Amino acid sequence: MSPSDTFVLGDRRVRRMGYGAMQLAGPQVFGPPKDRAAAVAVLREAVASGVDHIDTSDFYGPHVTNQIIREALAPYPRELTLVTKVGAVRGDDASWNVAARPDALRRAVEDNLRHLGVDVLEVVNFREMGDVHAPKEGSIAEAFGTLARLREEGKIRHLGLSNVTLAQVREAQGIAPVVCVQNQYNLVQRDDDALVDTLRDMGIAYVPFFPLGGFSPLQSEALSAVAARLEATPMQVALAWLLHRSPNILLIPGTSSLGHLRENLAAANLALDEAVRRELDAIGTRS
Repeated sequence: MSPSDTFVLGDRRVRRMGYGAMQLAGPQVFGPPKDRAAAVAVLREAVASGVDHIDTSDFYGPHVTNQIIREALAPYPRELTLVTKVGAVRGDDASWNVAARPDALRRAVEDNLRHLGVDVLEVVNFREMGDVHAPKEGSIAEAFGTLARLREEGKIRHLGLSNVTLAQVREAQGIAPVVCVQNQYNLVQRDDDALVDTLRDMGIAYVPFFPLGGFSPLQSEALSAVAARLEATPMQVALAWLLHRSPNILLIPGTSSLGHLRENLAAANLALDEAVRRELDAIGTRS
């Protein structure tokens, strides 16, 4: 991917291939990693390879990924944009629990500031828990309003949303500017097709998670066949399709492996001609 292949994230312009830190924690995104030194090495390799957008949260671990990011990268390069999220806490049993009340959100912001070792958080996404990986309608005004006040206090520079509907985006926009939306979306999980295009027209970044989530065996087989012809991995093709899908899409594939990191980053250089894109689009209709 050319360094010019970028999109705006708040008042920053970032490369469209970023990195997600979730997998740096232990199993089930809980506890420490098996190899902390390897996690540090992956982060340093990502930044050395040109990644300037890293997605994280203090509820990964909890606290683990932010602490590793600080160990690996602080003092942070000026061009690096760290994006975190709030709205959940982890139980002692590794459960994911809603934490959207004003006091919980304020505490989460303070925890992110402390563990990342920064004075202000560049972007904070409010993670609406909804149906875990699917949004559910309902007002988010109280929670987003709390984050807007923290923004006014200077603790947050920009705000985003995760796991939300268009109605919730519009509600939030009436409170404070929204710079990004992070939802589940990929080659076969296409519920957000219209939302991607609407946000593009609004100049808002769309950040998909689970780029290979929800594939049926038949869909996976079809993707693998395309990948084999292109001499690429299925993950690389799925990521390349997302980059071709819309210019406002920013990717944050995560891994704890240096080899997989390099494979993911190489997907930015994978060209898909119109015929291949049509073939990939058709995979989403196969059951």
